Amino acid sequence: MAVELEASWLKVLGNEFEKDYMLKLREFLKQEKLAGKTIYPKNSDIFNAFLKTPFDEVKVVIIGQDPYHGPNQAHGLSFSVQKGVATPPSLQNIYKELATDIPGFTIPRSGDLTHWAEQGVLLLNATLTVRAGEAGSHQKKGWEQFTDTVIKTISDQKTGVVFILWGAYAQSKAVLIDESKHLIIKSSHPSPMAVIKGNFFGSKPFSKTNAYLEKVGKEPIKW
Repeated sequence: MAVELEASWLKVLGNEFEKDYMLKLREFLKQEKLAGKTIYPKNSDIFNAFLKTPFDEVKVVIIGQDPYHGPNQAHGLSFSVQKGVATPPSLQNIYKELATDIPGFTIPRSGDLTHWAEQGVLLLNATLTVRAGEAGSHQKKGWEQFTDTVIKTISDQKTGVVFILWGAYAQSKAVLIDESKHLIIKSSHPSPMAVIKGNFFGSKPFSKTNAYLEKVGKEPIKW
């Protein structure tokens, strides 16, 4: 696991990589590869969210759980897939909500959300790797400790950030966030099963995010 972090992230997170849990995580990933397991995303994309969204530029955090576990999908950004890959069902629902929430939004063919990341939207999965074809296979190996630290560091060291928490798992991270100086937006998850019973459609997270960013003097996101 080659650690490539943008400079402003290294400044606030550099110490994490020498901690015991991270050393154990590195060893776990090494053993997975030695056992011939295919790991997603590829090594150079594991920390893609941090490369595309420097700490100094974080305005919004969207928390996912696991990377996609199919070929050519995951590239280190939660809910996003690589160009040329079919848009997954959850992202299709995100696009549907965007089309009703943001005037003039046209649903794109591509599920690559890099353009969000480059505007300050940290697309953070709680677990940054997964074994091919096995959802959840790298949970509870240390990644969650790292990404919890990321969330708490953003909360502690920044102000006026929007945290979008879709579904019960993402909402469990609310305890790490100081709501007195940030906005938390919650709804059910955009996955097909969750939207049937939940309140994702009509929750308007994107317009709420932009209204808040403008209120605190920041540029809104061009979704």
